[in-house]
Amino acid sequence: MDTANQLASAGTFQVLKLPLGFIRVLEWLFAIFAFATCGGYSGQLRVSVDCMEKASSNLSIGIDFGYPFRLHQVSFEAPMCEAVRRERVFLVGDYSSSAEFFVTIAVFSFLYSLVATVVYVFLLNKYRENSQRPLIDFVVTVVFSFMWLVSSSAWAKALSDVKVATDPDEVQLLIPACKDPTNKCGSLNGPRWSGLNTSVVFGFLNFVLWAGNIWFVFKETSWHKGGSRLAGSMPDKQAGTFDQQPYNQGSFDQSGSYNTQGSFDQPSEYSQVGGPTSYANQM
Repeated sequence: MDTANQLASAGTFQVLKLPLGFIRVLEWLFAIFAFATCGGYSGQLRVSVDCMEKASSNLSIGIDFGYPFRLHQVSFEAPMCEAVRRERVFLVGDYSSSAEFFVTIAVFSFLYSLVATVVYVFLLNKYRENSQRPLIDFVVTVVFSFMWLVSSSAWAKALSDVKVATDPDEVQLLIPACKDPTNKCGSLNGPRWSGLNTSVVFGFLNFVLWAGNIWFVFKETSWHKGGSRLAGSMPDKQAGTFDQQPYNQGSFDQSGSYNTQGSFDQPSEYSQVGGPTSYANQM
């Protein structure tokens, strides 16, 4: 309990209320959901083969598959409808590259978000003291946002191909006995795709989070702070040019003449050397 209190007192948990820290926590959570829904998937489909010779029929053939979706290695036994002979049939397609790429990006983004959150909470001062650390954080954030876009797009395309390859109607075409019109083949049930559809959604949500966090990480870099200082110094320089030649307004002295100073210091045609002139003399 004392250790937890020391860590809590040493940490700056207020940063989690800021977009910089709050978005990192969301990235960490959404990365977990992304690789869990994709990497932990397993599905099953069932087809039936009703042979003309009922003894050879198999009315419930279960076909199991899952991550990483190397369907060409998934096989099942189907009746040949000739006596009691059976043959091994393989599914078609290998979609492991897109699936593994998606899960890999999710795992690495999970790890980086966790490390970055710990640094923000416990080492925020050291993070800001060294100008290189925010720059590295900025570059990594840009790279991960791009990788999330690429991996999510590739996985969405691969998932659509997996759905086609595991469609029970398509699997029936792979069974030689189903090509004989005397035999009857049917689909009992197909796989459930809700988990994999959710993984694609989480993938694009991660892209939105990482892309949106680019601006908040950029604000911590020396590039943004240097630009802010440069923009702030411009009004000061402009104000300094006006301060070099101040404008002094004229004032009336006791003799009634109007005196001006600075660049406007010229003799006035309305003042006379002999002092004030009466109205009678002017007449």
